[in-house]
This record gives sequence, C-alpha cells and structure tokens, in this order.
Amino acid sequence: MRGRPRVDPRSSVDRLLRDLRSSRHGLTDREAARRQVVYGPNMLIRRGRRRWPRQILRQLTQPLALLLWLAAVLAYVTGAGALAAAIIAVILLNAAFAFIQERHAEHAVEALAAYLPPSARAIRDGKEALVDARLLVPGDVIFIGEGDRVSADARLLEGSVEMDVSALTGESLPVLRSAEGDSLAERLLDASDMVFSGTSCTGGEATAVVFATGMRTELGRIAALSERVGHDKSPLEQQVTRVARVIAIVAIVMGAAFIPVGTLLAGLPLGDTLSFAIGLLVANVPEGLLPTITLALAVGVRLLAREGALVKRISAVETLGSTSVICTDKTGTLTMNRMRALEVWTPESGILGLDGVVPAAPPGSDLARLATAAVACSSARIAPDGAETGDPTELAFLHAASALGLPSDRAGVARLAQFHFDPALRRMSTVDALADGTWVHCKGAPEEIVPLCGWISEPGGGRAPLVEPVRDRVFETVDAWAKQGLRVLAVAERAVDGNPASLTRREAESGLTLLGVAALLDPPRPEVPAAVASCHAAGIRLMIVTGDHGLTARGIAARVGIGNEHTRVVSGTELDHMPEAELDALLMANREMIFARSSPEAKLRIADALRELGHVVAMTGDGVNDAPALRRADIGIAMGRSGTDVAREASAMVLTDDDFASVVNAVRSGRRVYDNVRKFIVYIFAHATPEVVPFLLYAVAGGAIPLPLTVMQILAVDLGTETLPALALGREPEEPGTMERPPRERGQNVIDGPMLARAWGLLGGISALLVTGAFFTTLLAGGWHYGESTASGYLHFVEVQATTMTFLGIVACQIGTAFAARTQTASLAQIGLGTNRLLLWGITFEIAFSAAIVYIPPLQTIFGTVAPAPWQLLLLIPFPFIVWGADEGVRSIRRHRARRD
Repeated sequence: MRGRPRVDPRSSVDRLLRDLRSSRHGLTDREAARRQVVYGPNMLIRRGRRRWPRQILRQLTQPLALLLWLAAVLAYVTGAGALAAAIIAVILLNAAFAFIQERHAEHAVEALAAYLPPSARAIRDGKEALVDARLLVPGDVIFIGEGDRVSADARLLEGSVEMDVSALTGESLPVLRSAEGDSLAERLLDASDMVFSGTSCTGGEATAVVFATGMRTELGRIAALSERVGHDKSPLEQQVTRVARVIAIVAIVMGAAFIPVGTLLAGLPLGDTLSFAIGLLVANVPEGLLPTITLALAVGVRLLAREGALVKRISAVETLGSTSVICTDKTGTLTMNRMRALEVWTPESGILGLDGVVPAAPPGSDLARLATAAVACSSARIAPDGAETGDPTELAFLHAASALGLPSDRAGVARLAQFHFDPALRRMSTVDALADGTWVHCKGAPEEIVPLCGWISEPGGGRAPLVEPVRDRVFETVDAWAKQGLRVLAVAERAVDGNPASLTRREAESGLTLLGVAALLDPPRPEVPAAVASCHAAGIRLMIVTGDHGLTARGIAARVGIGNEHTRVVSGTELDHMPEAELDALLMANREMIFARSSPEAKLRIADALRELGHVVAMTGDGVNDAPALRRADIGIAMGRSGTDVAREASAMVLTDDDFASVVNAVRSGRRVYDNVRKFIVYIFAHATPEVVPFLLYAVAGGAIPLPLTVMQILAVDLGTETLPALALGREPEEPGTMERPPRERGQNVIDGPMLARAWGLLGGISALLVTGAFFTTLLAGGWHYGESTASGYLHFVEVQATTMTFLGIVACQIGTAFAARTQTASLAQIGLGTNRLLLWGITFEIAFSAAIVYIPPLQTIFGTVAPAPWQLLLLIPFPFIVWGADEGVRSIRRHRARRD
C-alpha cells in the first residue's frame, strides 16, 4: 500500500470504500497491520511537551523571584546568613508551588483519551472480532450497538442508531444516525450518516466503515486545538511583573545614586558608601511581597473550595475578580438539568397546570390517553428505588403521568416497532400492542405532529375531525408557551389495522389523532436570578454560549434576568459566516446576547474576540467541545457533576455543584482577593519611606549625624514584623460595595499613582516624620550635638538607643498603617475594628517579636538594639493613632466629595 489513501467521507459509500481500499467485509489482519505502520495507533497523542527543568527555571527567574535572590545575596553580604537562607527557602517554595499548579493545568489532552473505548467490534478476516481500539485503522468495518462508545470516525453502511453527541456538539438530545441519511450537512458533525469518535450509542444497531483514526478524528481535532491554545498570564501576574520592574528600577537607581552622593558630596569613605548603598537596596526590596501574594491567593483558593469552586491555577482567583464578561452554558448551569412538564392542554380539560396538587385523571379521559401515549412512546425508566435513566424529556412525561395518578412504566405495553427520533422530522413514534389493540404513539414538535393529524380526541375515547378553528386554537397555545421559552411537544395516536410489521414510517405517522400538547421546562436554578442581578450591579456582561436551540436558551435567559424576549440570538451557522469586523462590532455593543448551536471553533472565536476587545473573559463549559475555549478564556470554568474529564482538565476552575451562582460567588471572592492584595501592598510599601529617609539624611549630612537604622533592623522589619499583619490583610473581609462597582480594565495597574501617593507619601511620609523625630529626640536627650562622633563611649550607647527607637517607631507606625490599609474607601467604623481577628493576632506577634529583639540579649547583639527607657516607650504610643487618623481623615474627605458629586 503506497501512502495514505485520500478519502472524502461525504462521497458515496461505494466510492468511499474504493478510496479506502476496503469492502463491506472489512480488512484482513495482515492488511490492518500494514496500515498500522502508515497511520499509527488510534489514540490521541500529546505533542510539544515542555521539559520540567525549563518550567522550574522560569519560576526561579521571574522578576519578583530575582528581586528575592537579590535580597538574599545582600543579606549574605551583610553577614545575615540565616536570613539569606530563609529568603532562598521562600523562593524555592513559591517556585515549587507554581510549578505544581502549572503541571496540573496541562492534562487536558490526556483526559481526552478517556473518550476512546478500550476495545471495538470489527470484521477481521471476514469474521466479527473484538480488537483493541488502538489497532483500528481506516477501512476497518465496525459494529455499533446500544451502550457502545464509538472508537473512530466512521460512515454508516447498514442500520440506524441513536447517538449521544453532546460531548462533541453540546446537543442535549440524542440524534439519529442512519445509513439511509445523507452527508449534505454544512458541518461534518451534523451529517446524518456518520458517527464520530468519543460519542455514545443510546439505541439501535449499525455497521460502519472507519475513515479517520487518532488525531485525524473530530475528537483529535479538538485535542489539537486544546494543545495549541495556551494559558496567558493572569492580570495579576502581569501586574506583579510590572511592579517588580518598578521596584527593581527604584532600588537600583537609589542604590547607585547613593555612591556618588556619599563619596563626592558627603565625603564618606567608599566602604561605608557601598555598605549604605546595600542598605538602600534592602530597604527598597519588599522581601515579603511575593510570598504574601501567593498565600493570599492560596487563602482565596481554600475559601472558594468551601463554596463549591475548586481552583486549579492559583492566579485564577484574582482573574475572576477582574472578569468583565461571563460566557455561560445553559443546561445544568443556569438550569437544574431536570426537565419537567409544567402544563398540558387537551381538548376536554383545556390548560392544566402540573405544578401543585393535580387531580387524578379518570380512566379513558383525554388526559389519561395523552399520558398513556407519552409513556408508551418512551424509552426512559424510573426504577422502584427512584433511580432514573433515559432522556430528560421522556422522564418529564413519566413524572407527569405519576402526577396524574397513572402508571409511569410500560406495564402491559409490548413494543412492536420503533421509529427513532429524527432531528429533521423532529418526532418519534412507536408501534405498541395494548390490551385494547395495536396503536401507533407519536410525540414531537407541534408544527410537525399537528399537520399529520386529521382527528382530535373527544371525551369517552372518541375522536372528531380536526377543523381549522380548533387547529388555530392549538397553535395559539403553542405560540404562547414558546414565547415563555418553554419546550412544547405534541402527542398523538392512531389505531393500527392489519399487520403492524408491514408499516412504514410514512404510513404509521399519518391519519393521527391529536391528544394534546405539553409545555416542558428545565427550571432555572432558584439562586441564579439573584446571581445574575449581582453581575449586572457589578457591571459584568452575561452571554449564553450553548449548543442548544436559541429559542429555548432565550426563554431561560429571560427567566433568570439575562436580556429579554428581544435578546439577539446568533446561530452557529450565522456566526461561521460572520466576518471578524462584524463580530467585533456585535460584541462591542454593550448588550447581552445568546450564541446558539455553537461549535468548538465558534466558542474559541468568541473568547478570542472578547479578549481582543479588552475584556477579561470567564467561560463555563462541560463537554469535550468546550476544552479549547476553556483554555483560551482568561478563566475557564468546568462543571464538576455533569462535565467531562476533558473540560475539567482544560479549565482553571471546577464547580462541584454546577451552579452559576458559584461563579458569581467566585467573582466576588476574586474582587476581594484583588482588593486585599492592594491593601497589603500599601501596607508593605508604606514603611519603605521611613526606612529610606534615614539613609538620605545620613548622606545629606555627610556623616554628621549617626546612621538612624541598620541593615539588620531593616531585614527584621521586612521579614519579621511586617509578615503576619500583611498575611492577615490578605484575609480581610469583603469591603462594602465590592459588587457594586464596574470591573477594572484589563490593563489597569495593581499599583497606580494614587496608591503610591497614599503608601509612600501620606502613610510613609507621616511615619518618616514621626520616626525621624523619635530618633533625634533620643539623641538630643542623651546629650548628643550635631557633628559629634558616636563611635565610642556613652554617646555610642545613645546612638544604639536612637536606632532602637527608629526601629520601634517604624513598628508602631506599621500598626497604624495596618488599620488604615484595611479599607480603601470606607471608614474603619463601617467595617468594624475587630472583624479581622487575624490582624489583631498579627499585630500581637509584631509587638512580641519587636520586644524580643530589643530585650533579649542575644538578639540585641544580632540586631544592634538596647532596651528603651519607659519615657521612650510612652513617646511611641501616639504613633499608630496619628498615622491611622491622618489616612482616615483623607478618606473621609474623599467620601464627602464623592457624595457631593
């Protein structure tokens, strides 16, 4: 066999078999083995796997990690080997955690392999044989029966089957695939004479010839899409990178600038100048920033897990907070995924609601006839223990029969023939033997069933001609229900005379008697309308992207508050023919819309277009076909209950309860996490000013004043006293109005001008004044005069006292900064003084740690401190209140201006 045969699966069966060099009798084992060499195994292959050392290296060399490496080197240079080791441990732990998270997010393609069955029934050497599914090749003839999962893409040769294709297309109802169908559908997946790898047979039997295996199947195409689509950095990851660059530039510039200032202007020795430059670098590098951000996000992950949302990528927590568009599926996310009959209409009873207590239907009544026909024309089952199997629509009819006091099983009904549901005809029929004779029972779309009816039921089991006025009344009822987004089905019957085995579908489905119509609803989850309202208040656009029909989706959307009865519905075919510019214009309009019958490429295209327009996109999904879009979206959200393994692996978050309200709760948590990141960044940055100012004063004075702070004391602040309060700020409760403000723009900086002005200018500036004042007060009270040497004697003790006061003054100001940073706009009274108990414990630790440094002799030697006098401690008491009070006053002025505007 030379090369791979070029085949067109849409060509005639004879032509396809010829191109595949096969026949209806299949292949020989020898020929199949030869083709294995050409085509390879029938399995999904992962390509382009990244090597783990490169992944770890990337984590160890990201900007903030490099800054931490710099801090470790500086700590070692200044003689703090233990602190340098601690910083390196933080770097390694963060890198390991990020690496594990990244590896967990790369298993989507492996999960797709679960959709390929381990074996298949094929004809080899003229006999049916059970072969390893991995050994199937194009040209193999396979058997497909109820319960089988298809192993490869194939064209039907004989028979017909009902297929569950929801994993590939999102279609919630089984579809009929028949050898008598055609291949004229625009999408190959819609061809009625083909079956595809990964789909399941729910009924019928057929034989088919394989035309594609492995990565050349439709399932393989989706796997390739998933593999090519990578995860971009989250908004926070991008912002942290920018922050790291800013910090690095500031630290390096200040450190480098100090060298000429110290040596030329201040006249300091070069050794002292280099030492102080290192101190400036250490003061500017926030050693605790990266672990604090990581742990704050990890806390968000744990909180979301308690609410039913499992986050696989830690950065996804923050991404949720910046979400501006949520593209959600319908079935199971907005709805309960439990179809039920809401109302029925019959000629005798009119419209009857089935919600509350329903009177039992008398035997022989039109309600009883309708329920009996619907149950007979069903393949669903409700077991005695309550377990349900079958199509949700048919299960709804069974429950309706029970509500009417009628049997919900087919006891006494012998099925003689079945005409499967046909998506083109939109109906199905069964031929059943009952005690009173043989009957055709039919159910389907009213616009398909009613034209086939020449009669309508009458009381007492009779029938009357279906006249035009009655027909109009039926369609008025149907239209009224359709406008509500209800799924409407008609039920009809016909007595069979003669031999039922000779009935054709056309004969069976003619001359029917209309029994009535039923309105069915997959009810919205009760908590979804409130969640939708929260999204609207938060300025988040909602779009439904589903494989279901647009009318059903629009009805459900209107029920939960997404759009209205005029909401734009874009079909998959319409989207496929829509130019990029037109799609962008459609999405730029600030309105909600519905994308129905969406293909994998369509979902991916929607996500790409929204992101290109500057939106942060969250997309829900549950099927194999959702995997590429879940990976492309900023935050992919898979369903934990109804979702496939593929969707769960491709996503960044999994909803254990499949509930849209959990998405909104996750958005709320994401916003809280982002706010808290900004809060502890303000807290961490604020004490940079009082750390840097002493070095500047020393340089400006040319060494005429002692150095107010040592490098070891700076490290004690950066890695000791600040850490626990910063982590506690990461657990700060939600601030009032969190879900009442619009989402931030994708490019908005986590650190902006007003934030730096507050941290470095207001909080840091006031802290620097207070700390510097405490330093000079201690020096002057000890008898020091400007320019006097403190290298030895009593004045050296006074200098150590003064540096101790600088250290303690920074700690005291940190306490005030911590309370001020708890809120960005609201007052402390609004959020409550004791609502963050972890912060109170963090401040307690901060005080205890500082006391240990200044009172325990070994630590006094390491950090260069002495025990302060009582009057000096009293001097520090007002510091937290002054720092917090100044910030509280500024926030009060801003709130007053906002109310006035």
